[in-house]
Amino acid sequence: MAKQPNPARRNERSRQAILTAARDLVPKVGYAKLTIEAIAARAGVGKQTIYRWWPSKGAVIFDAFLALSEAGPEQGIALPDTGDLEADLKMVMRATAAEFADPAFEAPIRALNIEMINDPGLAAQYREKLADPVNEAKKARLRSAQRAGQLAADADLDLALELLYAPLYQRWLLRSGPLTPEYADTLVEVFLKAMRPEPA
Repeated sequence: MAKQPNPARRNERSRQAILTAARDLVPKVGYAKLTIEAIAARAGVGKQTIYRWWPSKGAVIFDAFLALSEAGPEQGIALPDTGDLEADLKMVMRATAAEFADPAFEAPIRALNIEMINDPGLAAQYREKLADPVNEAKKARLRSAQRAGQLAADADLDLALELLYAPLYQRWLLRSGPLTPEYADTLVEVFLKAMRPEPA
């Protein structure tokens, strides 16, 4: 007797095919020209299958980007904590710079940013599902550094993250310079000069 196909497995295959199609098409046609119909055709599904899971093209792009991460927020996020704040931050910033410079990441990230500018709902979803959990993990590492006396005890950690990451994001957004490991290291060094405790 033939085994019945597993609907859950088939649905997951279709979902992954849609996300892969969206990622493949964004760099080829650009976000503005990308359509749900094109994603459906490339994925080999009907467009109603896409609308069953996602309300808009922007939502598909968001999930396509989220799926690029090896571990999503639901699986837990932790930054390295070796006790050496400078080394840990340089490791993280180098990885972030490399990710933003990777063409496989850059196209969906840029597409997602374009859509969030015009879609407050998608921007809120991005903050809730990705940005806020990641930022909480970053702040947890900075709190550990505060307890160890490596970071000013009264530092505003939300502002600290902006000081550390905003220059990298601006350089990427405006294409104003390369996102090199050396640049990532320099950002960390400048950040620590500003945020370390003042000598007693």
